[in-house]
Amino acid sequence: MALDVDRTRVDGIWWRHVPAGGDPLFRPDPPPDGRWQRGSVVAAVYLADSEETTWAEWYRVLAELGIPPMHRLPRDLWRWEVSRDRVADLSTEARLGRVGLGLPPPGRWSWPGYQAVGEALWEEGWPALLAPSAARPESGRILCIFRVARAVPGARPVKPRKRITEPPAPPVGLQT
Repeated sequence: MALDVDRTRVDGIWWRHVPAGGDPLFRPDPPPDGRWQRGSVVAAVYLADSEETTWAEWYRVLAELGIPPMHRLPRDLWRWEVSRDRVADLSTEARLGRVGLGLPPPGRWSWPGYQAVGEALWEEGWPALLAPSAARPESGRILCIFRVARAVPGARPVKPRKRITEPPAPPVGLQT
């Protein structure tokens, strides 16, 4: 039985950071796990709706792993141009509730339920999903685009990248 999700279209500029000098299209082998998928099932690229959400997610991960921000700098911040149809819309608490989930809490301990939903969506043929940010659930969104090759369907990095050498100010509303 298919999951009860609405379809949406995502167009516009989204954000992603990578290690300084890194390829914005880099696809690790093996692909890593994320909140919405296990790398052993499908790879994904995660984009944020704003620079603030990008850095909130970065700070969230660093806090969970106990890593000082300077140990992960410099980084390159890339704008991504996105034009993606047929995105599974899980962007509100009500929409998440329809698939048995709540707002995503920070922490990898909470991933298995979200991964099960993301992987079910992938198996149903959804190429991407839109969801609240675990680091800024009230104001930020993430876009998870599933990928099976180097290309990221419906999205591309846009030059120039911005080199970040000092930790950005922690965003308002950050949850770690």
